[in-house]
Amino acid sequence: MDSGEGKNRHIIVSGGSRGLGQALVDELLRAGYRVSTFSRKPSPFTDSQAKNSNFFFATADVAERAALPTFVETAENRFGIPYGLVNCAGMAVEGVLAMTPEEEIERVMQINLIGALTLTRCVVRRMLLGSGGGSIVNISSIIGLRGYSGLSAYAATKGGLDAMTRSLARELGERQIRVNSVAPGYVETEMTHGLSREQLDQIKRRTPLGRLAQPADVASVVRFLLSDQAQFVTGQTLVVDGGITV
Repeated sequence: MDSGEGKNRHIIVSGGSRGLGQALVDELLRAGYRVSTFSRKPSPFTDSQAKNSNFFFATADVAERAALPTFVETAENRFGIPYGLVNCAGMAVEGVLAMTPEEEIERVMQINLIGALTLTRCVVRRMLLGSGGGSIVNISSIIGLRGYSGLSAYAATKGGLDAMTRSLARELGERQIRVNSVAPGYVETEMTHGLSREQLDQIKRRTPLGRLAQPADVASVVRFLLSDQAQFVTGQTLVVDGGITV
């Protein structure tokens, strides 16, 4: 743990039970933050943290609007008014738009964008009651910045998160609440395990650093944005992609 960095600040992370979300929670706990997170199901990671006094987990679905205020209230009762929020929960949907079922489009919009907006609304209402500012980090994607064939619906949600970041940074700046996005490239998690060996090799060849991102590569940037080291950074989208979009 880095002594003093977290200052017992309370951070809410959506989708923190596995993959990138798990890496984010683990990084923040090691930095001394109090972390509350949720997902639809517990995982071996959340079970392993059950006795950690700085960790709180509950089952909730970011697509279920009614569940989010309840989670935020319970988390606040545990650790106090949130200082920060990381919108990490998300899903991918792949396929040409003309053939994508409407229910899949609605689901990815609900989880990746509407759910993030709803959770942010709940958390910001509580943050505004505090006096110490705060930090919000949205996990977007290079897909939203560049666009890729077969990922129109997913790109729309991630581009929407970046747009929300810029607007909300202006809206909350007077209260010293910073809002930023982190746009990862291809991260080695469950979301890339469905890619073929040929696809993975092609991605690595196109990436100047020659590899996929590890969850820790993204988590360290999120940690920076939540910290006082980034106290004059807001409204930005930081790309963490090994150079693939250069």
